[in-house]
Amino acid sequence: MKSIISFVIRYIPRKYLQLVSHIFLRILAVFYRGDQVSCNVCGHTFRKFLPYGRKARENALCPNCLALERHRLMWLFLQEKTNFFKDQLRVLHIAPELCFIDRMDALSNLEYITGDIESPLAKVKLDVHQIPFENESFDVVFCNHVMEHVDDDTLACSEINRVLKKNGWGIIQSPVYDHETTLEDTNITDPAERERMFGQRDHVRKYGKDYAVRLSASGLNVQENLFVKTLSQEKIKEHGLPENEIIYFCQKG
Repeated sequence: MKSIISFVIRYIPRKYLQLVSHIFLRILAVFYRGDQVSCNVCGHTFRKFLPYGRKARENALCPNCLALERHRLMWLFLQEKTNFFKDQLRVLHIAPELCFIDRMDALSNLEYITGDIESPLAKVKLDVHQIPFENESFDVVFCNHVMEHVDDDTLACSEINRVLKKNGWGIIQSPVYDHETTLEDTNITDPAERERMFGQRDHVRKYGKDYAVRLSASGLNVQENLFVKTLSQEKIKEHGLPENEIIYFCQKG
């Protein structure tokens, strides 16, 4: 199972996976019936979550809604630490994750707009370098696992800052590695070499511990929130949460 999932996510483009992957995984869900773990995004329980990743992580992917560890953590953070489920908010979700789209779209307190440069699931065709909305249009912006793909992450974050309202906030997650500074080299264009250097063939940089500082150069106020460290080990185990994931919570600068 690990090798199959690793192959699929490595070589099949995301825009195609989004259309069909949930169908096959829900068939697999039959074989994972149980009550040892609970997906707090969709509410389903399993004996364990599916493995996921190019180097497959155990107990990672919900076979019902496709939420990963980071998605379950973000959903819990939104519930416990924000006004996301309470206030009337206009939300822009860039590169929307399948596990969130229908659930966020169904919330009556949200005007929920999805945007992506290629995803067939998004409502608006959108290049994050040039977001097609007016200044101060949104109360909330989500943009997860995008910045490692874009040509100019500072420009992209400047655009997010531009479209956020005065008291707006957002979450901008990316893979962040245990080295001091971000690694990037625009001369590396070969997909195999990019995978070797940056972790994936479609990544253009490998973020280090300077991720928040780097994003803040755009004008955003980026805070490193260690929400997961406030949770009990029982809750982390129950929901299969990542024990060291930092939530990069952003506010308009």
